[in-house]
Amino acid sequence: MDANSIDLEPAVTGRAPERPVDVSVVVPVFNEAESLPHLLPKLNDALEAVGRPYEVIFVDDGSRDSSLSLLREFAAKDERVRVIAFRRNFGQTAALDAGFHHARGEILIPMDADLQNDPADIPRLLAKVDEGYDVVSGWRKKRQDKYFTRILPSRIANRVISRFTGVELHDYGCTLTAYRREIMKDVRLYGEMHRFIPVWAQWAGGRVTEIVVNHNARRYGTTKYGLSRTFRVILDLITVRFLVGYTTKPAYFFGKFSLLAFVLSFLSFCWTLFEKFWAGTYVHRNPVFIIGVFFGLVAVQVIFTGLLAELNVRTHFESRGRPAYFIREKINLGRDKESREAAPGEKPDDPVR
Repeated sequence: MDANSIDLEPAVTGRAPERPVDVSVVVPVFNEAESLPHLLPKLNDALEAVGRPYEVIFVDDGSRDSSLSLLREFAAKDERVRVIAFRRNFGQTAALDAGFHHARGEILIPMDADLQNDPADIPRLLAKVDEGYDVVSGWRKKRQDKYFTRILPSRIANRVISRFTGVELHDYGCTLTAYRREIMKDVRLYGEMHRFIPVWAQWAGGRVTEIVVNHNARRYGTTKYGLSRTFRVILDLITVRFLVGYTTKPAYFFGKFSLLAFVLSFLSFCWTLFEKFWAGTYVHRNPVFIIGVFFGLVAVQVIFTGLLAELNVRTHFESRGRPAYFIREKINLGRDKESREAAPGEKPDDPVR
């Protein structure tokens, strides 16, 4: 290990083998020193009432206050508390991705550290997961925030996202959600993508639902978010819609725009011919002709972009050996190559039995 590397799990060094964990709570932290001493006792009370083995993973996202010092104290006193410390602030999505990656539980529950999410809702989330759902999203029905700067933009965004993705949820911005590990194992988060996890889950064949959860007014610190991230969310929404609908067939996505540009180009040329022979307008003086040429070039460029995207998609799946589908279970199919490679003590090149 070089001098600049960071040991993400120093608290487990030299300890006995880790006990199995059923529930992993992931908490991104950024300058929340005031709320952390109140949060952990509430979390422990809620999780101990469930009676399942659990862990709490705090991800310090480059805090500039005493948050990391407090987290180190928590981890020293309780082995169920695990801490990941970023070198600098990378954002909530990166913090959640790191927490999910290091979690050991079969059910993953992210939540905010500012006490606006209520740990007492966790047992209800787990009970809903036990009904067979893969994602149980929280709905802050009675949200305790400013209406015009937080609630109204959020409601508009939720409507747009639901309409755009086809996944009907009331609150995409609620961090307090329960996920089954199996639905999250192939999900990597970028940008503001954490809010779109239910979309990914449903695309992968998961069952998604939501329940009403409590939402408390902020008592400590200041909000880290504002209207400035709306533009980033819009870009991520476009990305998600493309990836969910056209990951394996990008030519269809680009083909729509190419067809539209071709139609506009054709209509422009038809109008140019009409003005030439019936109105006597010279082509070189007709701006519609230039518009037709422009859309014609756009049509060609877009369709070739789609073809290049198709080549990239095939390279992506074939080079990684990944199929373009998800399998929930296999019945009476024997042991395929993937299961043989995963079997302990068996060589990957063993013949099929």
